[in-house]
Amino acid sequence: MTILIRRIIGLCSAAIFLVVVFRQFSPELLEPDHRFPLANDKSSARLKQPVKWKDIPIRHPVTSIVPLPTGKPTTIPRIQHRFGVETDHNKQKRLERQQAVKEAFQHSWKGYKEHAWLQDEIAPVSGGFKNGFGQRAATLVDNLDTLIIMGLDDELKEALAALKEIDFTTSMETTLNVFETTIRYLGGLLGAYDLSETKHSILLEKATELGDMLYAAFDTPNRMPITRWNWVNAAAGGAQEALSGSLSAELGSLTLEFTRLSQLTGDDKYFDAVERISGHLLKHQNKTRIAGLFPIRVNPLQEVFNDDRSFTFGGMSDSLYEYLPKQWLLLGGLVPKYRQMYETAIDVAKQHLFFRPMNPENQDLLVAGSLSTSLSGNVKLIPEGQHLACFAGGMVGMGAQIFNRSEDLRVARQLVNGCIWAYDSMPSGIMPEIYRLVPCPTYQCRWDEGVWKSAAQFDAGMGRDQTPDEIIKDDRLPPAFTQLIDPRFLLRPEAIESVFILYRITGDHELLEAAWRMFDAIRTATKTEFAYSSIADVTAPKGLPTKKLDSCESFWMSETLKYFYLIFSEPHVVSLDEYVLNTEAHPLRRPQVENSWF
Repeated sequence: MTILIRRIIGLCSAAIFLVVVFRQFSPELLEPDHRFPLANDKSSARLKQPVKWKDIPIRHPVTSIVPLPTGKPTTIPRIQHRFGVETDHNKQKRLERQQAVKEAFQHSWKGYKEHAWLQDEIAPVSGGFKNGFGQRAATLVDNLDTLIIMGLDDELKEALAALKEIDFTTSMETTLNVFETTIRYLGGLLGAYDLSETKHSILLEKATELGDMLYAAFDTPNRMPITRWNWVNAAAGGAQEALSGSLSAELGSLTLEFTRLSQLTGDDKYFDAVERISGHLLKHQNKTRIAGLFPIRVNPLQEVFNDDRSFTFGGMSDSLYEYLPKQWLLLGGLVPKYRQMYETAIDVAKQHLFFRPMNPENQDLLVAGSLSTSLSGNVKLIPEGQHLACFAGGMVGMGAQIFNRSEDLRVARQLVNGCIWAYDSMPSGIMPEIYRLVPCPTYQCRWDEGVWKSAAQFDAGMGRDQTPDEIIKDDRLPPAFTQLIDPRFLLRPEAIESVFILYRITGDHELLEAAWRMFDAIRTATKTEFAYSSIADVTAPKGLPTKKLDSCESFWMSETLKYFYLIFSEPHVVSLDEYVLNTEAHPLRRPQVENSWF
């Protein structure tokens, strides 16, 4: 009862605070919005007027702006494979598969348009909608460039018209996730602008509008951004400071979008903002508890990066590493520290983070696991795989190409094969969100069923009075898997992302076949009347009904289906030698520089 009373008091206090702050803006700023009913709070009010962020005084101005680099860009090696002439048979098969992906997108878009238009996401089972990103049409903005890539001109025209109705200076959420807003919204607007042959001015106008809002999150004493940001307080001129705890991915994955906005607008302030973060990362990279890697949680307020003992390429850290080589590309290779930070991290990851799992086929696989450190400084491998960590294969492959690290191309293939194997191993043909495996004690190890069963009993059987065979049967553990920590599939893109990138690098047709198996399994297990849905358990046999979770995040169309479509497209479509794809798969045009592959 005491806890309940405290929660009620807290909610009331928050409501009073919002009213006071809004009234500080103007006596007419509160107005209910009857055009778009809210899914979560029907009594919430929308700001009537946009906020003029440029007119709000900066409390902590910088003494000098770090400008975009100038000078002759470095020569950058070719990324994509030199594809030969396609046979008629292969072309027909590729186009049939591409059309199947396009139809999946059109089914999803139709559901969004009819049941969730201008809301953030479609609820694919119930046919309703969800608003977790401030009710600014996340799915629409996130998929503007997907519409361009798929040639859906009528849908694009309609989406651009609707874009005019979206106010990117306010939000229905008091607290914004700056990272998610940046990668989905800002990245979506910039990607569509860069990709469109006809440069629609509204795209850059809206991107600048949003960029000015997000820039205010950096107005702190040390210019470190507030990753979970109370924009209402900022708009009212309130005091701000960075948080004492932030996820490293949320802090380190803003560079691409802010840099591209500076490149397109000529305003260096956006680049300056993220360049200061990168300076801190460089300064502290070799001072963490595993030198070279960044922990999951950092302290931007006090600029402390060595408290946390957990490290991963998976969730909460992933895109920090992904953005290092991509930022180097976007800047034409003119800022060496991004290469330096990437190579430092990847060398440590190869030594400690990547592990070879024991598997029945004795395949040459690698999985990006997780690490923890003890009080004495010992490093412990946690042999778990995450769907989110499957981006690593593509990243390592790209790094191998652009940094002339040819030996890493094999590592990239091993990582990609590890994720393909995880898909193929499940009864549904779909990889789970998080799972555990048996790590090989040395590079050379053979399949041992007894070792696997003992590990399954230890990992999954804690507190259970069951034999290994009973645990394996009850938990539906495929051979080699010792625990399904999270058996869900959340429509994630990371595995097909790396398969796509490695295909563009190598031209290996085995990757096309793997991509098709993945897509066919996903559409079979996740399709609903209104779109496609996350599912609760990937151990359900393929073709049998699955438990749908009524969730379809915007990345389903903007990333997962986009990557499936691109791998079955001609290689010049969104060439990796012309674009850098942000972590939401939005293509940002690389500067036109001298390349060694022309």
